[in-house]
Amino acid sequence: MSAGATIDAMARAARAAVAALAQATTAQKAAAIRNAATAIRARADEVLAANAADVAAARDAGISEALVDRLALDAGRLTGIAAGLDTVAALPDPVGEVIKRWSQPNGLDFARVRVPLGVIGIIYESRPGVTADAAALCLMAGNACLLRGGSEAARSNAVLLDCVAAGLAEAGLPAAAVQLVPAGDRALVGAMLAAHGLIDVIIPRGGKGLVERVQAEAKVPVLAHLDGINHVYVDAAADPEKAMAIVVNSKLRRTAVCGAMESLLIDRAAPSALQQAVVAALLDGGCAVRGDAGVQALDSRVVAAAPQDFDTEWLDAVASAALVDGVAGAIAHIARHGSSHTDAIVTEDAGTAEAFLAAVDSAIVLWNASTQFADGGEFGFGAEIGIATGRLHARGPVALEGLTTYKTRVTGTGQVRA
Repeated sequence: MSAGATIDAMARAARAAVAALAQATTAQKAAAIRNAATAIRARADEVLAANAADVAAARDAGISEALVDRLALDAGRLTGIAAGLDTVAALPDPVGEVIKRWSQPNGLDFARVRVPLGVIGIIYESRPGVTADAAALCLMAGNACLLRGGSEAARSNAVLLDCVAAGLAEAGLPAAAVQLVPAGDRALVGAMLAAHGLIDVIIPRGGKGLVERVQAEAKVPVLAHLDGINHVYVDAAADPEKAMAIVVNSKLRRTAVCGAMESLLIDRAAPSALQQAVVAALLDGGCAVRGDAGVQALDSRVVAAAPQDFDTEWLDAVASAALVDGVAGAIAHIARHGSSHTDAIVTEDAGTAEAFLAAVDSAIVLWNASTQFADGGEFGFGAEIGIATGRLHARGPVALEGLTTYKTRVTGTGQVRA
């Protein structure tokens, strides 16, 4: 069967599953998700063994350690995946929610109501946890999904999909609601991108090359972010202890996540002790710093930054750094070099913070908090299907509400239009 025929058949089965999900109760959907979580816990050894084989094969293939970090599961991460499913199952069902209600003088009653998007295609690299998260979020929002993971995570994804399938079956929901597109054949990705009318939206999660390809080729609407060039700006009025902790955590907690800080900005007017302490904290933590002349003067371990360094998503223990002229300088720098993903300010001056939060045009802006909180689970969403930086539909971590659209129900009493 050709790639196009394969995706056609899978998408049509998914479309039929959406119709079945429309009749499912909230309790049924929640049960399917909780059952999947239970299956993951029961088969933890099997999931971890499959993942260990994936990681070993990835290292043998020369995949970067940043991608290996995204691929690898351990007992703690797997426990988190299962807990995330339980959290999603406990969230309010968005389907049918009345967003707004109003009436017109002619007596017509209007209700704007949340409805599922339909069939969602998710194309992702590494990150086997996406298999479970995406399945749970799509199900709870009444959508069917076609999951196309990378070949580097094929073993992990297959076991996790089996857990989801078991959850669906136990709850009496159709297996076609969550399907795993075979990995390894790039033509299947192209067929998904061309499936206008069969797939309603594509969500890519992966490296820049993947997202660029999806955005360039898709004939289906795309919900995505391209880069995570995230900044932390340390203001002259920053608390030194907060600044050091936030900067180090933003960069080094996990360097390969899309919410990691990639560029440090420091107020030129800040006390030299604060400037030096923040830069030294990064360096002492094992991060290479590539700085402008002002930052180089703060610590001999800083190497000179090339112009392109401020436009680079490192996904590694490397950061660019620059001195800027106050919050206005930080805002201007982020406008030139940022990717509208996640940016933070560290300051004790509320007015300065408000100026930053209002002017920085990113999906997530933070005040006195680490950029690593750019995560749907940390937002209270249970999980996320990705982070979107566009200006249409959902923005920031995309969870249940972001996987719905709306329709307007109009109720009359026999009105006709003159």
